[in-house]
Amino acid sequence: MKRIIYLFFFLTLTPSVLLGQDTIIPAKSASSLNKKAKKVEKSLTENDPEALAKSYEELANGLIENGDFARAEPYINNALELYKKQKNTEKVVQLTRRLAQVQENQQKYKEAITNFREAGNRAEGASSSQMNFNDANRVSQRTNPAAQMDYIDANIELAEEDAESDEKIQLYRQKAATNLLKDDKEEALESYGKAIELAAEKPAEAAKLKREVATIYAGDNKLVEAIAIAESALEQAIAVGETDEILKQKLQLADLYYKNNDEHKATSLLEETYAQAVQLGKTYAAKETTVNHAAIFESKGDTQQSLKLYDRFLEDFETLIMRDSSLVDTKLFASTEEKIQQLEKERQLKDALLQKSNTFNLVLIVSVLLMLLLLAWIVRSLFAIKTKNKRIALQSLRREMNPHFIFNSLNSVNQFIAQNNELEANKYLTSYSNLMRSMMETSNEDFITLSDELEQLKKYLNLEHFRFQDAFDYEITVDKALDADAVKIPGMLIQPQLENAVWHGLRYREEKGMLKLQFLKEDNHIKVIVEDNGIGLEKSESLKTGNQKLHSSRGLNNVRERIQLLNDLYKQNIQFKIENRTDSTGTRVLLIFQQKV
Repeated sequence: MKRIIYLFFFLTLTPSVLLGQDTIIPAKSASSLNKKAKKVEKSLTENDPEALAKSYEELANGLIENGDFARAEPYINNALELYKKQKNTEKVVQLTRRLAQVQENQQKYKEAITNFREAGNRAEGASSSQMNFNDANRVSQRTNPAAQMDYIDANIELAEEDAESDEKIQLYRQKAATNLLKDDKEEALESYGKAIELAAEKPAEAAKLKREVATIYAGDNKLVEAIAIAESALEQAIAVGETDEILKQKLQLADLYYKNNDEHKATSLLEETYAQAVQLGKTYAAKETTVNHAAIFESKGDTQQSLKLYDRFLEDFETLIMRDSSLVDTKLFASTEEKIQQLEKERQLKDALLQKSNTFNLVLIVSVLLMLLLLAWIVRSLFAIKTKNKRIALQSLRREMNPHFIFNSLNSVNQFIAQNNELEANKYLTSYSNLMRSMMETSNEDFITLSDELEQLKKYLNLEHFRFQDAFDYEITVDKALDADAVKIPGMLIQPQLENAVWHGLRYREEKGMLKLQFLKEDNHIKVIVEDNGIGLEKSESLKTGNQKLHSSRGLNNVRERIQLLNDLYKQNIQFKIENRTDSTGTRVLLIFQQKV
């Protein structure tokens, strides 16, 4: 029974389980991808079409290197559209060809043929044009390896003139794959040999090619030759420090040793690979090593030793997850991609608005529509998170926005318009939009810097004071011992307390009230005090309508739920307390955070 449980665990321990995604991305690749995605995000923000096209292209190339063709395709399309607008013919030809190659890898043959032909038609050089037409014909003959070979050889001949080494390497690799389809392993090995020669100055690429060659030898039961080429590939991978490639090479080499009846070398190399995978935090590599090693013992009927290996992996699993930077890097990349999608939507909306009349009424209508879409999205998210984990629940709770605040703000704008006070309406709407944007930019982060939180809170209080300037004044004090740029606190926990103070306390005073917000440092804690001299909790409760009571209750529950989730997820000890002031009317709210840098 225990063995069945282990097998089930290892069979289900796929990259998608480990990462919550469809594919596993090595730590170095994920980090590099996130940097490229950040460039896209920055270019979108700065509205620089030339830089944006280049950053889209770089991100697409990074995804292609990882073999993630489906995610690369839309970025290529985005870059291609921008280059077309810039009338950059050279780039348009390059990316149209790249798009066709990506589509071919996804078996989108019809689209690939169309784009190869378009690249051929647009290309200015005869050689480049012919290569693209040859590829279009090759893909159309994909069920006829012999016919494909003629077009590949023609392209190799054309590539000898002016093509880059990467293009030549891929052509010989393509030829090798076609030779294998023809069951001509000797020709395939010869093509791989030429590709490896071309990759002499690219050790990482040469190592991958040699790994593919070793697979061919092993499939033909030429284990001595397979081992020799695999050992050479491992040496090259070690020389360039490609950690993920090193682990793959070691796993392949161990398998070849075992098939060649050298069990000692195989198990020794597997032990070495497992130790390295654990040290480097390579969860999936450690899992593969464990499975392969256990299979050796199981082949001898030694189930007890096999189970010990599974036990060891389970004991190391928490350490692996904590060390596996690819998990964090991949999560960051996914988060950046979400931001890119949001910015792209905003950019598309801005372009659409520029094509229409830029009247105030149109801006107002679009703003209302955006708010309605946002509210609809929040409702949908709240429904969906019931089946999600605590982290998604925390993110969703943080993204909740106050519908009363939104509609009250829009009503204020309408009031300014009704009074023909267009200047005040414009000022209010601009401040309101800035606040919404600032909140959205940090909505994916569980903790933000104190300086960012202060900026949002100041914007919010300025907005409320603009609306109720006769009702209250406010002041914000920050302990000089706090480094606002270094210290991080949970976002959007303080704003609801300020909103309650204004709307349920200060707004009902006959005289002008005072709202104080203090940030104090006490040992390793940050104490936040929100204090007002409004009408107090009891009187405020008695004045609320049924809808207001429901809204207030939900707001407090939201804060308490988020505090509970933050305490659980990050081992925090956040304290939250609301009480009447002892010296006079009004309310005092206390929040205590552990100092997080």
